[in-house]
Amino acid sequence: MIASLLYVPGNAPRFLEKAGTRSADVVIIDLEDAVPEGAKTGAREGLAKWVPEIKRSGCQVFVRVNQSDRIIDDSVAATLAGADALYIPKVNSADSLVRLAESLVSHEQGRSPIAFVPLIEDMKGLFEVRTIAHGPRVTGLTSGGEDLATAMNAKPTPEVLRYPKLMIHYAAKEAGILSFGMLRTTVDFADKDALRAAAIEARDFGFDGATCIHPSVVPILNECFAPTPEEIAWARKVVAANETEAEAGRGAFMLDGKFVDAPIVMRAANLLARVEKGWAIS
Repeated sequence: MIASLLYVPGNAPRFLEKAGTRSADVVIIDLEDAVPEGAKTGAREGLAKWVPEIKRSGCQVFVRVNQSDRIIDDSVAATLAGADALYIPKVNSADSLVRLAESLVSHEQGRSPIAFVPLIEDMKGLFEVRTIAHGPRVTGLTSGGEDLATAMNAKPTPEVLRYPKLMIHYAAKEAGILSFGMLRTTVDFADKDALRAAAIEARDFGFDGATCIHPSVVPILNECFAPTPEEIAWARKVVAANETEAEAGRGAFMLDGKFVDAPIVMRAANLLARVEKGWAIS
């Protein structure tokens, strides 16, 4: 499972050296917004050290690259360092992903192709999101709430962001890939109650996990996006009952006074698959 993705500035050794101890499923080393212009080259060069060091803790490592003239150099450095995926900002076409994938092939000897997680952050990307979701190497989608609001000249309120974020989420689900995010923007990491409510709401909508910028939020995401013991017990009971009923030739049945049919059985089986196998970028 990927419930929690923790951003860490790529130019901050004191944060990077502790990143693998924060219990996040993924550490995102940020070369983009969190790094000032004059420090970007040094942050990129540091990937060779920090990516393998953080991965030794057992979590996955993504790298948020810069766009424009830096994207190739950033992506090659992340690939050579062993990052699991690229977090690619401001993606607004699948063609750009095709070109990026082609540029990385010669740098991937001895490793599996690095995965892509596009960030949809403008109106063009929003209306191309379905083709982006089916682009090469794309294993997850997410949005940039503040950037989307800015692109619309709007305030980043839950009402404004709900529809565009759901468009991105639905595109991910249609493509059978992971969907990261929450339906409301949560820049105030100190408001734990609001974060918890946002995470629970996102999970109820089928989001797989969410990003955060402070390690104190990681336990909240891990808790809120993970199935509860009661839900796991329910899923096992449904799957077991379905096997018994199927042997008797029944495709639908009553369980604890509630009607159960194929979609409910599938939902239970999917939940158990998440628990037993885990979800990871590969």
